[in-house]
Amino acid sequence: MTATEAQLSRAERLDRLPFTREHGRLVVGSGLGWALDAMDVGLISFVLAALAAQQQWGITDSELSWVASIGFVGMALGATLGGLLADRIGRRQVFALTLLVFGLATGAAALSWSVGALLVFRFVIGLGLGAELPVASTLVSEFAPARVRGRVVVWLEAFWALGWTLAALVGFFVVPRSDAGWRWALAIGAIPALYAAVVRWGLPESVRFLETRGRVEEAEAAVRRFEESAGVAAAPSPLPAAVESPGPRALWAGGIRARTAALWVVWFSINFAYYGAFIWLPTLLVANGFTLTKSFGYTLVITLAQLPGYAVAAYLIERWGRRPTLATFLAGSAVGAGLFAAAGSDATILVTGMVLSFFNLGAWGALYAVTPEVYPTVLRATGAGAAAGFGRLASIAAPLCVPPLVDAGGNGLVFGTFAAFFAIAALTSLRLPELRGRSLDDLVATPADAPPG
Repeated sequence: MTATEAQLSRAERLDRLPFTREHGRLVVGSGLGWALDAMDVGLISFVLAALAAQQQWGITDSELSWVASIGFVGMALGATLGGLLADRIGRRQVFALTLLVFGLATGAAALSWSVGALLVFRFVIGLGLGAELPVASTLVSEFAPARVRGRVVVWLEAFWALGWTLAALVGFFVVPRSDAGWRWALAIGAIPALYAAVVRWGLPESVRFLETRGRVEEAEAAVRRFEESAGVAAAPSPLPAAVESPGPRALWAGGIRARTAALWVVWFSINFAYYGAFIWLPTLLVANGFTLTKSFGYTLVITLAQLPGYAVAAYLIERWGRRPTLATFLAGSAVGAGLFAAAGSDATILVTGMVLSFFNLGAWGALYAVTPEVYPTVLRATGAGAAAGFGRLASIAAPLCVPPLVDAGGNGLVFGTFAAFFAIAALTSLRLPELRGRSLDDLVATPADAPPG
């Protein structure tokens, strides 16, 4: 054992490892929770279309908008609270809790007896959904080796496409089959409640979090679990100091505020464009003369284009870097939305929808890779949750804005607006830091308000 090895911190020991079976278990374990989250979010778009077509409870367009948006109200609150809790009680604990909350609430929503009841259940579902995503990405990023960290987080985000595809399959095969099809779809969405137990006992807790809480023995055991999987000998690490999270005010401290501001603008813009487009897509297609089944079929094909988008983003994020990959995919999303706005035939709607889907979900993958890197360990989950929570404000507004935009200028104005938001996100993303191949701990020594580099 060399003197250098004797001085390795546990974070450095994790960064030196190759991608191992333990990393794979962590990504798949977290990714399945991510996919179930995506399935639940995606299901509501098909439920909305079914409720509108069936005129269930005499529901109006305004009420449909609120059914879509109320879940995002819960997600905004859940993301913020989830991040704060994850920096205090642990990433794994909060991840499992969120799965339990939104799984049980989704099952309960299948029993909704009125619009009011569905709104209440959707809000509770949102609390769990909103907290889960930033916590899961933080957990994975803190274990991933530095040289492939971005790619690993994009792989995690790719499970979103799997979940949304499952939602599209449920929408296509289950929802149109009967007037109660939307209820059965929501009942299927209760699966995450069962998976919560797997997460609680099967996934490791973040080593960096454990060290900030002085739980050194647990941190050491977690590191050795990954070292043994790689066949790498353990190296003694210095005793870390326990550190308390400084709280959300620190996100706006002098060394962090520029990154926080840029990150929040990107999150807000991409949320507005993405959720405005994809939550309403099946309903807009039905309004344009498509049958419910054909609308759901087109949505399924458009959704499948997400998968190659993630694959390309995962490759480029370690070749080009986080910032150029994110900016490129956001710019591609703007182009895709603009082309969709001008689409007039079935073929052009399908092709331009696939272009939008490809670039947009690749952008999401890059954004989730960037976000945990912006903050130090004691603020990482808080910062990621706050950015996601602020972004959810846009996802609340977007579904409410679609009906008046349709009335004012049709689908062209709707998707032209989304193209503008994607363009804003692309330009702002150039102000985010570039930490490709560097340790998460390098942030401590890098002034956040310095020019990006």
